Amino acid sequence: MTGSWRRLRSFNGRVQLLLLNQFTIKLSFNLLMPYLAGHLTRGLGYAAWAVGLVLSVRNTSQRGLCLVGGHLADRLGYRQAIVAGCALRTAGFALLGVVCSLPALLAASVLTGFAGALFEPGVRAYLAAEAGDRRAEAFGLFNVAGQVGLLLGPPAGLALVSVNFQAVSIAAAALFAVITLVQARALPARAPVAREPGEGWRPVLRDRRFLAFSVVMTTFYVLSFQLYLALPLVMRQAVGEEQDAGMGQMFALSAIVVIAGQRRVTAWVSRRWSPTRSLTIGLAVAGAAFLPLVIISDPVPVRVGPEELGEILGIAPILLTAVLLALSTMLICPFEMDVIVGLARGRLVATHYGLYATISGLVVTLGGLLTGSLWDFAAGHGIHWLPWTAMTLVGCCGALGLAALERAGRLLPRPPAGEGERRANRGLRER
Repeated sequence: MTGSWRRLRSFNGRVQLLLLNQFTIKLSFNLLMPYLAGHLTRGLGYAAWAVGLVLSVRNTSQRGLCLVGGHLADRLGYRQAIVAGCALRTAGFALLGVVCSLPALLAASVLTGFAGALFEPGVRAYLAAEAGDRRAEAFGLFNVAGQVGLLLGPPAGLALVSVNFQAVSIAAAALFAVITLVQARALPARAPVAREPGEGWRPVLRDRRFLAFSVVMTTFYVLSFQLYLALPLVMRQAVGEEQDAGMGQMFALSAIVVIAGQRRVTAWVSRRWSPTRSLTIGLAVAGAAFLPLVIISDPVPVRVGPEELGEILGIAPILLTAVLLALSTMLICPFEMDVIVGLARGRLVATHYGLYATISGLVVTLGGLLTGSLWDFAAGHGIHWLPWTAMTLVGCCGALGLAALERAGRLLPRPPAGEGERRANRGLRER
């Protein structure tokens, strides 16, 4: 952690502020979101379908509108999109604590989601531009900042929810209000990238190289989403009513692994592998993360020694899966923006990332439905290893697909826009 702090201090104030922004976003989000479902059911008396609708609308509006948010960030400027997104998230979180009707809750969820669609592409594009050749290092710290927020948010929310959910909502909104004001005052504006004729979001949608990369990388997001879908299901099998405590241990362990190891992993990988090689191996590790659950496909408390020891041994395969997924995150998160910036030729980076996030969000939604169906089928037929084998195969397919794109030269960074024409003109002058 001390090394990460030193590396943070070596960046300029703009990068430091963007990393503070990421910490605050994750802290506020994880302070509120784990307790929203309980507020909707126990506090407001809504049925499970309504809770699922409110939560899914938030996720779909954020991921589905990231292309719109990225396009606006490139058109209006990164700072403007970041500040506007954080201001909207402030309003959305405040509304979630005070409104009671389902239409109002859905409106607050859409507002909260669209806020993320605005600031997420802007933050990443701004950080990529500011970090320059140190992008991998900056995004490694970006991942650490988010994990620190993830680690601290739930216990802070737990302390506040003992008062009432309104206290949680006010605290989360207040954090966003503070970071909105700080960025409005201290984050310098970057001029929007000058647009060339015909340049906009439509050419990005027609970029086959970028679309192929984005589709292959969705495998990572499908697998990492299992932390919130499949692993809670198997945790309930293992510890029953102690599921919440087990999930808390799992998320804490995952965050601590990233916080302690990200800087070393980024430095080690940067010296030895290309960004695409790191992504390929990261996808393979994400697939391999589910092998412990293939081998021990029906984790139950082990009946040896004290009850606590039996429960620890029973959830050990789940914790190992979470640790390996954390390792895959450390291999992928610092380097994916490097590849995105290269494929985008340094132009319309927010729009490219917005499309990347939108595709991953749509595929994760579909993957969640398929995972749930596969889980029910496997449980009904007593083949508990099936979902985990499928996850392993998804990771292998993603790694093989990315390796194939790399071998075909389809992930090589392109020269900046206009560079090819300038080189040709220089060659003619030299003749």
